[in-house]
Amino acid sequence: MNSNTTRSVRLLALNLLLAAGLALSLVPAAVTESADPLPSWKEGAAKRAVTGFVARVTREGGEDFVPPAERIATFDQEGTLGSGQPVDFQLAFALDRVRALAPRHPEWRTRQPFKAALDNDLETLAAMGEEGFAQLILATHAGMTTDELGKTVSDWLATAREPRSRRPYTELVYQPMLELLAFLRANGFKIYVVSEGTVEFMRVFAERAYGIPPEQVVGAAFVTRFQRAADGKARLVCQPEIEFVGDGPGKPETLHKLLGRRPILAFGGPDGDRQMLEWTAAGGGPRFLGLVHPTGAGRPDEALDEAAARGWVVVDMKRSWNVIYPPGR
Repeated sequence: MNSNTTRSVRLLALNLLLAAGLALSLVPAAVTESADPLPSWKEGAAKRAVTGFVARVTREGGEDFVPPAERIATFDQEGTLGSGQPVDFQLAFALDRVRALAPRHPEWRTRQPFKAALDNDLETLAAMGEEGFAQLILATHAGMTTDELGKTVSDWLATAREPRSRRPYTELVYQPMLELLAFLRANGFKIYVVSEGTVEFMRVFAERAYGIPPEQVVGAAFVTRFQRAADGKARLVCQPEIEFVGDGPGKPETLHKLLGRRPILAFGGPDGDRQMLEWTAAGGGPRFLGLVHPTGAGRPDEALDEAAARGWVVVDMKRSWNVIYPPGR
C-alpha cells in the first residue's frame, strides 16, 4: 500500500470516527438508558419505591409482570397532581364566571353564595362547603352546550392567572408528578385523573396541563339533554343538575362503573382519597399506593399513621422532591 493510499485510509477512518461521535452527541439525554426518569425527585425511599414497582410490573417473565392492558393508574387532582390552594382551579373559574355574568344578575349582589364570590370572600364560601360551590357552578355553567362550555374553559385557561404567582393555572402543577406521568406512560400505563371538579372543566384542563386525554378524566358530570339547534345541528345542553363523584367511597364506586378495571397504582392526598387507595390495595397481584403530603401544611397526622400502618408510600413534598412547580416560561 503506497503512502497516498495509506493517508486516504487514515482520513476515511478519522472522518467515520468524527461522524460517529457527532451522531452520539446529537442523541437526546432523555432517551439514553442511563437517564434519570424522575430528575426532580430526591434520591430516597419514595423514588426507589415507585421506580422499583414499575420495573417489577414491566419485566416480562418476572413473577410480578402485569400485562399492559392491566396497567391502570389513577391520580387525584387537587393537592396530588397540582396545587389546590388558595382555591381550587375550577372554583377560580367559577368565580371569574360569576364576575363576568354579574351585570345580568343584579340580585347576586345581595344573595349568597354570589355576594361572597363578588366580594372575593373565600372564608364565607368555604363555610358554605360543597353546597355553595355547587350553586356557583350550576348558575354559571347550566344552559350552555357542552361545546360552548369547553371553549369557555379553554379561553379562560389561556388568559387566567393565579393572583399570587401571576402564572397560568396550567403551570401550577407539580413538576415531579409530570415526570411520573411521563415515566408511567413510557412503561405502558394508562392514566386516569379523578377529580371532584366537573368533567367539562377537567377534560380541558387535564389535557392541557398533564397530557391526559378527555376520555381518561373521571369527575362530576352535568346532566345533559340532547337538543337540535335552530340550524338543525345536534347538541348536548348542560342541565342545572350535577352527578357528583365526591370524596371517600364515591371515587372507587365511580371508577368501577366507568373503568371496569381496578387500578394497580393509585396516588391521592391525605383527605378524601383513603377509599380509593384501599380499593386499589384490595386487588390481587402487585400494587402501589402513594400519598402526596404537603410538608407542614397542617394536614392530619392520622393520614400519615394510616399510610405507615398499611405500607403506603408517603411522598413528602419537601423531603421527596427537589422542586415543586415547572420552571416559569
